[in-house]
Formats: sequence, C-alpha cells, structure tokens
Amino acid sequence: MAYVPQNIELFSGTIRENIVLGKDNATYDDIKSACENASCNYFIEKMPAKYDSYLDEAGGGLSGGERQRLSLARALIKKSKFLILDEATSNLDFISEAKIYNTLFVKGKDLTMLIIAHRLSTIRNCDLIYVLDKGAVVEVGDHETLLNKKGYYYRLYESQVGEIKTKTIDEGQENIEIIETKEKATSVKPVKEGEDYEYN
Repeated sequence: MAYVPQNIELFSGTIRENIVLGKDNATYDDIKSACENASCNYFIEKMPAKYDSYLDEAGGGLSGGERQRLSLARALIKKSKFLILDEATSNLDFISEAKIYNTLFVKGKDLTMLIIAHRLSTIRNCDLIYVLDKGAVVEVGDHETLLNKKGYYYRLYESQVGEIKTKTIDEGQENIEIIETKEKATSVKPVKEGEDYEYN
C-alpha cells in the first residue's frame, strides 16, 4: 500500500533520497518515471544537481504544490496495487491536477485508489463514492447515480462546479480536456485515438 498524506513530510537530503524512501533498490528509470507521472520532473530538471539537489528540512524552498508532487512520486515509485490519496493535489493548479489524474486513471488500470477529497471533480470518475456529512456516510454511489438522486452530493457538486466549461490542452503525445470549476478544480478526459477511458 502507498499513501499520499495531506501534510507532506520531507527531510533533509537529496530529492532522490526523498523519493526512494523505503525502496532502496529503485533505479534511475524508476525515479524518472515516478516523477514524470507525478508531474514533478519539470522543476527537478531545472535544479543545478537535478535529482541529487539537496533539500532543506521539510522541503524548504519548494512550493506547496511541488512538495505534493514529490510526495506523490514517492508513493508511485513503490508500484503498489493500492494507493490512498488524502487531499493529495489540493495545492496544485488545475492543469497540473488534471495531468496527474489523467495519468492515475488511464495508466493505472490495475491500481485501486482510495481518494479523500473536498474537490468533487477529482473523484467524479471513481467507481464508488462515499459522501460524508459531519462524520457520517449519507450517500453512496457513482457520480451519475448520486447526481440523479439530487441529494447532498448533487447540491455540493452544483455549488462547486456550476456550469461546466471545458477546454483542451495539448500535452505532447496526448490532449487533455480540462473541466474548470468555480474553484479551479478539474476533471479530465483523455482525447487520444483508441483510448478506452472517457472522463467528461
């Protein structure tokens, strides 16, 4: 099992050491792949020593979003079959968040995820959603089922998303359709020939 907490714990050491924590046999290719999937390779590559760049305690000098990306890379490098995401992308801009969830939902076909989130657009593609209010489960179902009930989930989703606006961005080998909400939260739909998944 791999876990990405809301409060990120980084320690004094290199980026490489922070990512491979608990997986000492990780190769450079493993590290690079995990970082690409977590969308953190772009800022690492800009650092003077790249993956051997030194971080201060608690990742001083990194933004909240960069710290979240490193924490996600640390989880992905374990290649676990079960991944828990606890508000794991709350500090990310909406395009970065969309890219990460695109990777998790499309490439992680054998991955079971438990996603804890207040941004409903990040969990709308889940097979099963448990809706909590004041610590109690008040509704259960997939996104469409819960919307059709027009209950608590429906009201929350409507208040966050409102009128759905979409735009498509070019991400090299694939295009990603962004659903932008009132809170800049997103959902994604890979626009790629032959792709089985649709998130809209």
